[in-house]
Amino acid sequence: METKTHRSVPQKEFKIKILGVGGAGCNAVTRLAQEQLAGVSFAVLNTDAAALAQLPVEQQLVLGAKTMRGLGTGGDAERGRAAAEQDSASIRALCQTCDLVVLVAGLGGGTGTGASPVIARIARDCGALVLGIALMPFDFEGMRRQRQALAGLEELKANSDGVTCLPNQKLLKLVDPAIPFADGLKAMNEFVAEVVRSIWTLIVKPGIVPMGFANLCAVTQNRHGESCFAIGRGRGEKRAHEAIEQAVTHPLVEGGSLLGEATTVVVSIVAGAGLSMAEVHQVMERLSRAADSAHIIMGAAIDESLGEALTVTLIAARCEIGEGAPSRLSVAPLANDCGVEEVAVAAPSTAVPRYSRSNSPPIAPEKSNASQIARPRKPGRMRQGQLPLEIFSRGRFEKSEPTIHHGQDLDVPTYIRRGVALN
Repeated sequence: METKTHRSVPQKEFKIKILGVGGAGCNAVTRLAQEQLAGVSFAVLNTDAAALAQLPVEQQLVLGAKTMRGLGTGGDAERGRAAAEQDSASIRALCQTCDLVVLVAGLGGGTGTGASPVIARIARDCGALVLGIALMPFDFEGMRRQRQALAGLEELKANSDGVTCLPNQKLLKLVDPAIPFADGLKAMNEFVAEVVRSIWTLIVKPGIVPMGFANLCAVTQNRHGESCFAIGRGRGEKRAHEAIEQAVTHPLVEGGSLLGEATTVVVSIVAGAGLSMAEVHQVMERLSRAADSAHIIMGAAIDESLGEALTVTLIAARCEIGEGAPSRLSVAPLANDCGVEEVAVAAPSTAVPRYSRSNSPPIAPEKSNASQIARPRKPGRMRQGQLPLEIFSRGRFEKSEPTIHHGQDLDVPTYIRRGVALN
């Protein structure tokens, strides 16, 4: 009698590539590259060769070296775009055979703003799921940099499967205001590393309720939307309550208001030991109230290294904002300490076209009507002109009797009969 043997199907090892683009992106990825994450490789890309040489990351690519000589872009996003297009073959080689590409870039400067959308498009052409992590400028960096960052964000969203925005101004709330500036930047890089580490945990680590790569694709793929990230931790008897409250009131979700606008929320619950049904219910019930209109996807896992702690990680995504609707990311008041007027930047009302291989629009236009001073302005004096419009012929009604009413020929247009000037 023959017996059937069942062969175990080998589990696919997902290949994840984490790319740092530009100065801020490279610094954040350098911090993350110090950790050992299974199935993850790192690369840094910049137009500044000297800055790259100081980073302890094995895979490095100097963008646009033939034309820019490794001297950077000087804050010109168009030069950053051209540098990435110039080295498209090398970028393609970095992304080949990858299942997931996480692209970390600081927006507002030249390389991160201009090159990151091109790199995202090339990675997608290679068949990878592309997640962007965009570091937005501080308010004190000025409105020109803010506008350039917003334009780069629109391009990055158009060429990625999903983008998580981490505004540096909001990240300031996570550090002590009296901390030295260099230490503050390190703390922000640590938070970026935590974001990427959480995404890696969702995909790679097995769990009681596994999340998996397919669910991540379902949330982000072809959505081209904005997403935000939050994490909360708790210990002791009330660890679940503490963790979820920290997550839903996190500065990056604006105290929970962005969760109410989310269309999809991924939540990961990871505990050191003894994760109970009551704790899971408490977390999910609180999240359901905060994101009442969102599709919620849950994952849960045990990680003995956490000890008695419990962590809740949220990735909230919302689909692309409709045409003409202002983005909440687009309001960036300047510091008013020195009497500087507040300036509001409105998101462009027209959709930004995708990059194509033959035609790539500039990242930041020289002149923009997007900014307007908040103070009221006196309306300008209206001047009315007159168009030289006349009736040369009545066509087929030339020989017919005119329609006369109260002495006026109604076949003559009203503006001519009444002498109305048209603009």
